[in-house]
Amino acid sequence: MKNYTITVNGNVYDVVVEEGQTAGVVSAPAAPKAAPKAAPAAAPKAQASAGAGSIKVESGAAGKVFKIEKQVGAAVKKGDAVVIIEAMKMEIPCVAPADGTVASIDVNVGDAIEAGACLATLN
Repeated sequence: MKNYTITVNGNVYDVVVEEGQTAGVVSAPAAPKAAPKAAPAAAPKAQASAGAGSIKVESGAAGKVFKIEKQVGAAVKKGDAVVIIEAMKMEIPCVAPADGTVASIDVNVGDAIEAGACLATLN
């Protein structure tokens, strides 16, 4: 694990990068020349096993998971928001493509995601 301090537009960020992982953990802006902070403990990856359901709720754009609207076991109707992502300072709902029950949530708040990524599954 390596600690870096990065300054972007005058804001100082302490960044921890772990080898073998696709993304580091970014902490809140720090005071200039602040000592690097330790990375927070990793959250559990998903609330149920990935791909537990047969219907996928996919991301329409690359961004960051902003909010999880439904939990595993919740009944949803077609068009209900399951996960909200943030992309380019906009909140974009990722909706259920059909009626069903949430079988798995495959992301956590703050996760960086690609367009077309499976965020949750329904039965």
